[in-house]
Amino acid sequence: MASIPFIGRLKVTEYLALTLSFTLLFLETIVRSITLLLPRPIIRFCYRISRALFNSLSSPLSRKARNKKKSVSSPIAHAQDFVELCNLFGYYAEEHVVQTGDGYLLGLHRLGWKKGEEDHPVNAGPGSTQKKVVYLHHGLLMNSEVWVCLTEAERCLPFVLVEQGYDVWLGNNRGNKYSKKSLHHAPTDLPFWNFSMDQFAFHDIPDSIAYILSTTSQASLSYIGFSQGTAQAFATLSIHPTLNRRIDVFVALAPAMAPPGLASGIVASLCKSNPSILFLAFGRRAMLGSATMWQALLYPAIFAWFIDKCLLYLFNWRTQNIAPHQKLAAYPHLYSFTSTKSVVHWFQIIRHGTFQMYDDEVTTPFAVLGNNGSQYYKIAKFPTRNIKTPIVLVYGGSDSLVDIDRMLKELPRHTVARKIQKYEHLDLLWASDVDELVFPHVLEALG
Repeated sequence: MASIPFIGRLKVTEYLALTLSFTLLFLETIVRSITLLLPRPIIRFCYRISRALFNSLSSPLSRKARNKKKSVSSPIAHAQDFVELCNLFGYYAEEHVVQTGDGYLLGLHRLGWKKGEEDHPVNAGPGSTQKKVVYLHHGLLMNSEVWVCLTEAERCLPFVLVEQGYDVWLGNNRGNKYSKKSLHHAPTDLPFWNFSMDQFAFHDIPDSIAYILSTTSQASLSYIGFSQGTAQAFATLSIHPTLNRRIDVFVALAPAMAPPGLASGIVASLCKSNPSILFLAFGRRAMLGSATMWQALLYPAIFAWFIDKCLLYLFNWRTQNIAPHQKLAAYPHLYSFTSTKSVVHWFQIIRHGTFQMYDDEVTTPFAVLGNNGSQYYKIAKFPTRNIKTPIVLVYGGSDSLVDIDRMLKELPRHTVARKIQKYEHLDLLWASDVDELVFPHVLEALG
C-alpha cells in the first residue's frame, strides 16, 4: 500500500490510526485542563462516585476479599515517598543528592542497615562495618519507589539484600520525582527536559556510581537494573570502559535493548512516525503528566483496572502473576516524570531495531533517503559488545518487550541468560512468587 508522503514512513491505515491517537490525546488534554481547575470538593466527589460505582458492580465475595487485604495495601499505596515506604517495614533509609557533570541534581536512596543496627556505621571508614555495595536502578517512567512498594518484605528485593548483608543504594533519573532540580534550569523551563537516554548513560549512571563509591570508600559495586534501568547500564558500560572495572556484576531484570515493538496499532504507528509528530502530540517537556490527575479522581480499584487495561492494550500483558492487592499497593507508585524526548528515543530504537543513541538529525534530508543515504549518515550505536563486566539476564518468557535472541547477538559472549517462562515484564518486580523465581538468580549472580 502506498505511503503518505507527509508522514513518510506510514501507510494509509497507520495514518488513520495516528489521526485517531491525536483525537484521543486532544480529548485527554481538554479533560486534564478542566480537572486542573476543579476545586478539591469536586475531586473528592468524583472519587466517591467512582468508588460507589465500582462497589455496585463488584460481587460481595470480591468486596470482602478486597477489604481483607486493604489494611496491607492501603498504607503502601498512600505512602508519600521512599523513606516512608521503608519505615512501614521497619527499615531506616538515607537520602542523598548527587550533582551530575551537566548540573542536574539526582536523588539517591540508601538502605545500609538491617533492623536493629541503625546506630552502627556502615562503609564509613576505619572501625565501621564493611559491606559490599549493590546499586538498583528503575525503569522508564518510574522512580526508586517501585523497588519497595511490595506488600511483603520477603518479596522486596532491597530488603532481602539488606538482610543478606549488603549496602543497598537506589538511583533516580533526572526529571523524575526525586530529581527535578538543575543548577541551570527550572523544571518549568523547556531546556530542563531536553534529555534522552544518552544523558542517562553519559551522566546520570556514571556520576551516581562515582558518588556511591566515593561515599562508601569501596572499589566496586554490583548493579541491578529493571527494564530501562538495564538499558542505561548497557549503554553506559559500552561507552565508559573504566566503569567496567567499577561494576563487578550486572544483573538485568526484564532487560531492555531493542524491543520488537508494541501490541497497539496506534502506538506502533507513533513509533514509525517522525519525532516532530510525537513532540507535537506530547509536547517537549514531561511525558504523560496527566497520570497523577487520574489517580486523584479514581477509586484505587478502578485506577488499577484502568492500568491493567492500558498494559493489555499497549503490550498484551495480562498481569495475572501480580496479586490484586499488590496492584492496589504498587500502581500508585508506578508512574514518575520523564522527558518526552526520552520516550521518543525509545521509539527511534524500536523503529530501527537497533540500540542506538538519539538521532538528532532525523528531520534532515539524510534521514529520508532510506538505504541510499546510509553512505552519508549513520546513527551511532551503543557498542555493547565491548562490555567486560559479567552480565546476567533474567527475563520473562511472556514479555513482549524482550527479544532475547537479538539481545544476545549484541552482547558479549560471557553473557548469561535465565528465563522465567510464565513471567511478563512487571512480574520481575511484583509477581507473587518473585522471591522464589527471581531472587535466587540475583543472589547467585551477586555471589
